[in-house]
Amino acid sequence: MLSRIERVLSEWLASGARGIGQILIVKTDTGFVLCHREDEAGVELEIFRLPNDAIEIARLDDAGQYRALKTAPNLRHGWRLELAGLTELRLALDGFYPGRLTALAAWEAHRLETTPLRETLRRQSGMYRAAAKISDNEVDGLVGCFCGSQGGSPGCLRTILWARDETKARPSLRLPLDKFIAPLDQTGRGENVMPLLCQEACNLLVAEARNVVKESARAESRDSVV
Repeated sequence: MLSRIERVLSEWLASGARGIGQILIVKTDTGFVLCHREDEAGVELEIFRLPNDAIEIARLDDAGQYRALKTAPNLRHGWRLELAGLTELRLALDGFYPGRLTALAAWEAHRLETTPLRETLRRQSGMYRAAAKISDNEVDGLVGCFCGSQGGSPGCLRTILWARDETKARPSLRLPLDKFIAPLDQTGRGENVMPLLCQEACNLLVAEARNVVKESARAESRDSVV
């Protein structure tokens, strides 16, 4: 019997979805084959066959640098993952994009709860408490750069579902409207894919918000001395 997540995954594939994020999913007579979407025509790819291999594939980018954000648009190329069935596919995709299938299943069932950025920042403690002092203008610039699907650093392929605050304002006007609409393809290829949904600002964004606040405080201190 299929799990709820596997059922949602199966329905998306049956509807014509070709993949998720930067991953192409191909149904075969014996199971599924996964590869980087830009390697669709590749013939010299390293072969993997275990769902857990996805964790290792997703660990580093093409330059061998650690990928702290697994939904960043820097998944490495040159691999092919052959899987036996739907359960193995689910496990592999959870290795590539942890928690995103669970979020998708909750969204399909209208049970995915979102948290405004201001609420996420207010509940921080310790060294990250300062992040709540970030201004709306700074939020606009930070999210516009940090969360962009194409460009920016590190960039992210998730579709943002959370608002800036209780007013439901978009967190950044520097991002295109498509960034907030599921299930549009965030890679810019315009294909039918399963969306990577973002229901709450991640820890990396919170940490960067703290850095922005600290840098602003240092700048104000320098200006006061001058």
